[in-house]
Amino acid sequence: MNKDNAKVAIVTGASRGIGAAIATRLAEDGFTVVINYSGSAGEADALVEAIEAEGGHAISAQADVSDPTAVARMFDAAQAVFGGIDVLVNNAGIMKLATVADSDDALFDRQVAINLKGTFNTLREAAKRLREGGRIVNLSSSVVGLYQPTYAAYAATKAGVEAMTHVLSKELRGRNITVNAIAPGPTATALFLDGKPQAVIDQLTKLAPLERLGQPEDIASAVAFLAGPDGGWINGQVLRANGGII
Repeated sequence: MNKDNAKVAIVTGASRGIGAAIATRLAEDGFTVVINYSGSAGEADALVEAIEAEGGHAISAQADVSDPTAVARMFDAAQAVFGGIDVLVNNAGIMKLATVADSDDALFDRQVAINLKGTFNTLREAAKRLREGGRIVNLSSSVVGLYQPTYAAYAATKAGVEAMTHVLSKELRGRNITVNAIAPGPTATALFLDGKPQAVIDQLTKLAPLERLGQPEDIASAVAFLAGPDGGWINGQVLRANGGII
């Protein structure tokens, strides 16, 4: 697929971790990729350079997904530069853990703002703007189903993402746009590993019958399936990519 007729994909929170793996894979698959970031301009620009060096096409776009005005501006820019948008991958998110009793307002409010409202903000724009035949892939989490202690606020935001996924898939009837979610299990990223003792990491590594942590590329492969031609009959679903933990 050449750059002039490539489909356009916006990937939020794409400067590092799972988001960077998704952006890289979609570029390899021929998409022009808009690498959204909130604060990591250097990492986003480095990823653009890496994708371009491999023959792909990408640009970076700063926007805090919790800010609806910034999100609309990002979609405006993508449409102006590329003429349209075909795929949205909602990857941006944060995870702060505490028991319900120990969770302060800031812990709750910030996760809702980014994980839930941020996803809503991008879904609202995508629902109005995606071209016929487009794809939306939201990132949930297998904590929805596992429901471990200390994950209440985070799991609640991701359960909300799953609910919006199901509803929007029905609202876009007639436009040949699919809306699905990927729910990763433990995945070897800084977001997941930071602050966890090695013993905890070792325990989580053994949870799945496949006895390893997921890798960002594992999640990127699942997203690529849903965004590509082979995923066209999958709609309104949550795919748990977790090695069999749940």
